This record gives sequence, C-alpha cells and structure tokens, in this order.
Amino acid sequence: MGGTGRDKIFRQIAYSPLPSQKLFHKSAARIKGFSGPIGSGKSQALCHEAIRLTYLNPGRTGLIGAPTYPMLRDTTQQALFELLNSNGIPYEYAKAENILQMKDSRSRILFRPLDEFERLRGTNLAWFGLDELTYAPEAAWLRLEGRLRDPKAKRLCGFAVWTPKGYDWVHRRFISDPKPGYDVIQAKPFENRFLLDEIPDFYERLKGSYDEKFYQQEVLGQYLHMRGGLVYHAFDRADHVADLKVDPNLPLLWALDFNVDPMSSVVAQIHRGKIWALDEIVLRHASTDEACARFQASFGGHAGGIVVYGDASGNSPQTTGNSDYQIMRDFFRANGRVPIMFRVPKVNPHVRDRVNLMNAKLRPASGEIQLLVHPRCKELIKDFEQVAYKEDTNLIDKERDRSRTHLSDALGYLAWQECRPVAPIGYQPQRLL
Repeated sequence: MGGTGRDKIFRQIAYSPLPSQKLFHKSAARIKGFSGPIGSGKSQALCHEAIRLTYLNPGRTGLIGAPTYPMLRDTTQQALFELLNSNGIPYEYAKAENILQMKDSRSRILFRPLDEFERLRGTNLAWFGLDELTYAPEAAWLRLEGRLRDPKAKRLCGFAVWTPKGYDWVHRRFISDPKPGYDVIQAKPFENRFLLDEIPDFYERLKGSYDEKFYQQEVLGQYLHMRGGLVYHAFDRADHVADLKVDPNLPLLWALDFNVDPMSSVVAQIHRGKIWALDEIVLRHASTDEACARFQASFGGHAGGIVVYGDASGNSPQTTGNSDYQIMRDFFRANGRVPIMFRVPKVNPHVRDRVNLMNAKLRPASGEIQLLVHPRCKELIKDFEQVAYKEDTNLIDKERDRSRTHLSDALGYLAWQECRPVAPIGYQPQRLL
C-alpha cells in the first residue's frame, strides 16, 4: 500500500500483529483498551495505533501520554521513535515543546506526562493514547476524554494499554462496569511468539524473580485482589522465622531507613543467595550518630567487613550541612577499625518494584524460600505481618501505625541492591513492546 489520496495518505509499515493486537486495531470503538501481561506487545500496539490515527486524521492533533515524564521519555517515546525511524516515516521533533510533527500527514503528536493532570486542559484532540494506564490517576483519563472533541477529526478515538493491577478504576471502567462506547481486548499469556523465539526461557526466568501472586498478574495477565490487603502477603512466620547464626567470615549488611522517630535499621547477611535478617536496631528520637554508636557497640568487632544500604534520600544534606551517609563515614573513620562500604542508589527503586522483589524472596513462584528472619527482629516481623495498603488504593498505609514500614523498607533497599532481577544477555534495558 502506498501513494496518496485527496483525503487520506497511505504508508506501508512493517508489522505482523499478534491476534490480540489485530483485534485491538480492528476495534472501531471510540474508547478502547488493550490489557495484557508483560511481553504481549502492548507498547507496540499503542505506537502503531497512534501512527495509524495520525494518517486517519491528517493535519489534526493527538496526544501520547504516560504516568510520569521518565516513563514517557525512556519507554513510550523511544518505542515510537524506533518505529518511525525503522519504517522511514518522516517527522520533526521539537524537544523543548515535546511535540512531534508528521511531515506527510501534517499531524501533530503532543507528548505529555499524566502525573500533573490539571495541565492536560487545553486544545481539542482528534485522538489520544496512554501507556501503562493502571499507573495513572483516573482524573487524568477524564481530562483527556473531555478533550476528545476535534470537530474536524475523521476518526475520534481515545485508547490505552496496560498490565493488570488489581480491581482498580481501570478494571471498573473497562471490564467490570464498562462505560458506553468502551471496548477492551485482553491478551492471552505466552501469545508473543516473537519474544519466545528470541528468548525462549524469558517467562521461566521470571518465576525466580516474582512471587506467585505477582507472577499471575504480570505474566499470566490475571486480575487479582492486589489492593487493600497485606503488602507482604507472602510472609508466614511459621516458614520465615528461624534461629540464624552470624557467619564471622561474611560481611555484615546494615540497611537503614532514616527517620528521627524511630531510627530503624536491619542487620543481615546473604548466605548462598538467601537473605538472613539477623538483628534490628530501633531507636526513638535518635540521630544518625546515635545509630552508628549502637551498631558499633553490637557489631564493631565483626571481622568480615560491613556494607551499608539504605534510602537514597540519605545522600541529601541535613540542616547541619552533612548527609546521613557522610555522618556515617565520619563516624566510622573516627571510631571504626573494620572496613566499611556503601551500596546506596542515586534514586530509590519504585515502591511497587521493591515490594514485589521482597515478596518474591519470601516465597518465589519457583520454590525455595529466599528470605529468613531471626525471632529477635520483632519489629521487622510486625512489618511483614501488619503493613497494609490503604483501602481501595495501591498506596502503603503509613498513617495507621507510624512505627510500621521502616524496617521492611530498610531491608527492601538491601534486597534491591543485591537481588533485583538482571535482564538476560541481549535484552534491552526497557519495558517490552
């Protein structure tokens, strides 16, 4: 297919859609969605649908959005640019305005993050497409649906793609109580033959990284009760609490969550890939110096060395001028004789990713438990048994009991640095199309 017509412009694009992708593109609904597990081709479907609508609506404006600007820039836009470039489709991109102009159809694509949804008010749109809708606020969707009103558009359409995330507003709006004019395609697991041809054991690898419930959601694409319940649902003290011994030849791993009240930290070791939480330090109204002094008194003679983990915000200067980690370096330089290292990220992992990893270590889908806790870690055990999500949200409830979350957060920072999933060789460091 090629050439041009009076009202339409035709362009050939290399694309062999999967069955679910084909159904998504075929849908003539004004509002449509594509729900599927990772690797089901959601982002590819989004980009192809967006390009298609720029040609069906020559000279008109559409919008592509993602929950945050980094996700929009690093994943969604990158996928679209690669598709345009690989097919030789001419365009101009104004980076400052974050607007793309299609040269042959004269259509514009606005790129916008959804976390500041009040800024989405403005000009009329012929179409819009949103990536990872389950991570976006419903208010952002409503703002854009209200902008879908370009009187000169040939094909008005709002669409989105997402991975299931429990019975949230997306599930209600598209599946359980669909609004008039809505349509949704639900992709089946393991449908992407192109991915499996390239990485045959891709999904099998994920069994070791995901807990069973998260595996059902992310890999099988199932809608589960993921919200309003326990955060660390994989924990059971009958399975995870054990009498553990410190190995003097292994380094002590000290993971901190910097709070004045309480100042909380976990002391752990890793034995053959398994995390052993050996002790905890919980101090009320304490300073970083006081936490260091308590650690020094209990573990200062450990010959195997010390590695420090924790919240990335500990790199930020305090009112006194020094960051928490600098205070720790100064303390151990003056008082310690044991080598100490710091493994702290510049940016914290997403809470959801950290929690999923912790549940995967507690009870991996593939079998053997990878995280054990000494019974003296009483506050950490309480965290595992009591930390919950706020009702009808995916937000951890930190208000119900302010003594909760600190120990599990601290251990989560350690787990993320040491045990987070590593992409297979040749796999691109981005979300799958």
